[in-house]
Amino acid sequence: MTTQAPLVPATELAARNRASFPNESAEYRQARNALLAEEIELRRHIERVAAQRRQLPLGGEVPRAYVFEGENGPVTLADLFGDKDTLIIYSYMFGPEREKPCPMCTSLMASWEGKVPDIEQRIALAMVARSPIERLVEAKKARGWTQLKVYSDSEGSFTRDYVSAEDADVPGYTVLTRRDGTIRHFWSGEMNGEMADPGQDPRDAPDPDPLWHLLDTTPEGRGADWYPKLEYGRGA
Repeated sequence: MTTQAPLVPATELAARNRASFPNESAEYRQARNALLAEEIELRRHIERVAAQRRQLPLGGEVPRAYVFEGENGPVTLADLFGDKDTLIIYSYMFGPEREKPCPMCTSLMASWEGKVPDIEQRIALAMVARSPIERLVEAKKARGWTQLKVYSDSEGSFTRDYVSAEDADVPGYTVLTRRDGTIRHFWSGEMNGEMADPGQDPRDAPDPDPLWHLLDTTPEGRGADWYPKLEYGRGA
């Protein structure tokens, strides 16, 4: 059994920081190094959570052979794995009653579009929504996406089992594994609005959309009255 060496305290690591920028004050540097120690602790916490996630016991066996409508015809859940052992399904908000796909879901998916070749070196990735496949393909083309694979859960059995028992038009992030021919549930995002802290929009941790990580590094932050849009007018 490998024993991990004790970690150097974050404050000690931060004290080794040699960064310095033009005209910064001693007050700024002191506050920045204190923040750096917290960032190191955050990185370590993220690693601990990821390790705990990987050590989850076996999840439940998938109860049925789900069938989706793909861009080239019907496909089974097993087909979505391809030659991989792990599959991520992102269920996005584009139900039959919705005129256009959810802007927040679209923002997230746009951030993944260019990373599909990298992602698929390790795992399989599928985007699933409840609208008919023709609508999903039309919306995909309108965004100029060529690499994300979209599938319709038109019958809704997968959505009801793994996203919303009420078949609500809500997002879902589901990780499935296939070992020795058996498909099992591994992990799903389970944070919801009831778990949000006061004054906070519901979110997962870590948030899968890098947009929010970028904004978190700015003095303005995420803001409280702004969300991504499907289209931006000139100058917006």
